[in-house]
Amino acid sequence: MKELRATVTINRSAREVFDFTINPKNTPKWVDGVVVERVNETPTKVGTIYKNQDREGNWREFEITAYNPGMMFEMTKKEDNHHVLYTFKSLGDSQCELEYHVWTNGELRGAFTQKTIQKILQKLKSVIENER
Repeated sequence: MKELRATVTINRSAREVFDFTINPKNTPKWVDGVVVERVNETPTKVGTIYKNQDREGNWREFEITAYNPGMMFEMTKKEDNHHVLYTFKSLGDSQCELEYHVWTNGELRGAFTQKTIQKILQKLKSVIENER
């Protein structure tokens, strides 16, 4: 199994960061490779399908395979069984640690490099800390 983990401390509550990251309208704000993201239903729950489009017009599909509001969610990429787990740990009323964990039985490709994941998390931190 191939896997990567990265963490970032964000100066917002765990619930605020969770709500921001689970909202498909926000994804293009912090993931440079995504221009639009949509869901098949709200509110989000296990089985919800997220579809996002990259800059070349390609669509990817992810299913929520684990979900605990305010605490964690896991997305599984349908076509190649990549798993991405977001875990939100409260560090007080206005700070949290977000852990991003990706794994697959195959190869981690594309955006799944340590450098790219750290860059995405740093952009998330910047965007959410500066949003009012």
